[in-house]
Amino acid sequence: MSNENNQMPSTPQREILVIMDRLLRIILLLVVAVIVLPLLIFYRNEIGQYFKEGKKQPTIQLPAASATAAPAEDFWTPADIDEIQDEQLKAQVLYGEDLIAHTSKYLGPKGSVMQISNGMNCQNCHLDAGTRTFGNNYGSVASMYPKFRARSGTEENIYKRVNDCFERSLNGQPLDTLGKEMQAIKAYISYIGSNVPKGEKAKGSGFKDLPYLDRAADPAKGKTVYIAKCQSCHQANGEGTLNADGTGYAFPPLWGKNSYNDGAGLYRISNFAKYVKSNMPLGVTHDNTQLTDEEAWDLAAFVNSQPRPHKNAPKDWPDISKKPVDHPFGPFSDGFSEQQHKFGPFQPIVDQQKKSAKK
Repeated sequence: MSNENNQMPSTPQREILVIMDRLLRIILLLVVAVIVLPLLIFYRNEIGQYFKEGKKQPTIQLPAASATAAPAEDFWTPADIDEIQDEQLKAQVLYGEDLIAHTSKYLGPKGSVMQISNGMNCQNCHLDAGTRTFGNNYGSVASMYPKFRARSGTEENIYKRVNDCFERSLNGQPLDTLGKEMQAIKAYISYIGSNVPKGEKAKGSGFKDLPYLDRAADPAKGKTVYIAKCQSCHQANGEGTLNADGTGYAFPPLWGKNSYNDGAGLYRISNFAKYVKSNMPLGVTHDNTQLTDEEAWDLAAFVNSQPRPHKNAPKDWPDISKKPVDHPFGPFSDGFSEQQHKFGPFQPIVDQQKKSAKK
């Protein structure tokens, strides 16, 4: 059906539309002639220079770097195992890496090789198989050992250092230094640190410094931190979370009979505080932390106040003046109590030790 609204305009209407279109074209031409052409003439030199040099893209001038801006950090990374050409050595290094990452699988309570440790893995303390920046990595081991250690009062080699961990952090028995497992662990640690010059310390190894508190670390406050940020993985009574087959821990125990004993390095709360500050809760890094400094210290005080195995080590620190400020067991040469040596405040102890060293 037809619709009056859709009918074509009549002939007179079409003629009017044509005339209006022509008038609009004339008006546009006049605008160009009166406004645009004079502008083109006025700026003819600039326009010519533009086409002479070519059509350049505009550039953004970035502000100069601040003189106080910190340069990008260049931390140690492990030597690449894939670059090992000797297949026998490569297999040994890879086995060593697996022993570090899955110690309990081979040497734990259900170990396939031996049953000599508590079920924790070396990488529970030395993260990412000992390669993470400020995750207690092995970057400086090959370059710095053998070295004198005040704890034993002797020069120690890598074998002694590894077995210290087995007897303390893994609360177990030492490995045979000539055995396959020790040789593999040594080969792995030595190879990944082979890119560090002898006698030099790898940047980002060990723990990242953490300022002392001006008070004693508080276990009660640390318990609140533990419940809020640690308990979901390490459980309410610190027993950790076993993996599916029960051969090791997905999240290690932080206290109790299957945790590190009181002779381990992490039993010093400065080490524990530095460790958790840079690496915990799971997922944080040393440059993207979640815990405040106070939370890290208080958490360390809480965890290291809980029951754990005791190691009888009467030969530790034969020169008691060399004991660290937070070594929790006396006797001490500085007159401060065991309580203060364990929880702080530590700065007064540091100051006293400096005075004694000057005498």
